Amino acid sequence: MEPIPQHTGKKICIVGASGKLGRYMVQHALDRGYEVVGVCREKSVHKLDDYAGRITIHAGFTNDRDVIERAVEGCDAVLAVLAPWGVNDYASGTAKAVMDFAKPGARLVFSCGWHITRDGKDRYSRNIRAAVAFARFLRFTRLIDMNDQYRAADLVFKSETRWTLVRGSDLEEGPSQGLPVWSRHVGDPILESNTTRRTDFALFMVEAVTDDSLIREAPAINGRTTPSALAHASEAA
Repeated sequence: MEPIPQHTGKKICIVGASGKLGRYMVQHALDRGYEVVGVCREKSVHKLDDYAGRITIHAGFTNDRDVIERAVEGCDAVLAVLAPWGVNDYASGTAKAVMDFAKPGARLVFSCGWHITRDGKDRYSRNIRAAVAFARFLRFTRLIDMNDQYRAADLVFKSETRWTLVRGSDLEEGPSQGLPVWSRHVGDPILESNTTRRTDFALFMVEAVTDDSLIREAPAINGRTTPSALAHASEAA
């Protein structure tokens, strides 16, 4: 593999770099001068062709411990998408490998959806509960295992690493609206709009690398210019 030009900032690894969220994270990280290492399945490497010569790519499944060990070596931060694909501990295996092999003191930023709860105080709408129930049913198709994502989150919550678990609302495409707002609990008024631009979800992930106030937090995010966020800003003014 061709050597990657050196960057002036930190070295970060993006696990799940070829996905929609992952590619946005790659771009945001490069924009900030980071040296970027990406992990993605071999069949998806071509999705990163736009970044050829600008990032290092390790091809393999994200729960492959050997791949993760090589990829995170020397990285100051690791951003990982906890995808609940299949029934082979994909999400929990990814989380465990990242936490086991990241260097001591590295910032670890994981992504998941609102359905993950840390303390049981989140209040979910009927639509969200129905969507989660349907996703859990899909385990019988062997395509998705939502329970594995819950196991992954539990591993993160119990870890003594410098972690953040970013919980995303419903996502949409479109130009950036700025850094999303967040709250500790789904159901809080500021999150009511339940919509975030995918590029801004990625932006929040990358910004969390240098935001120590998010260490050991599980922020639930929502778009900055959604009605509920604007209403909250108006009330706080």
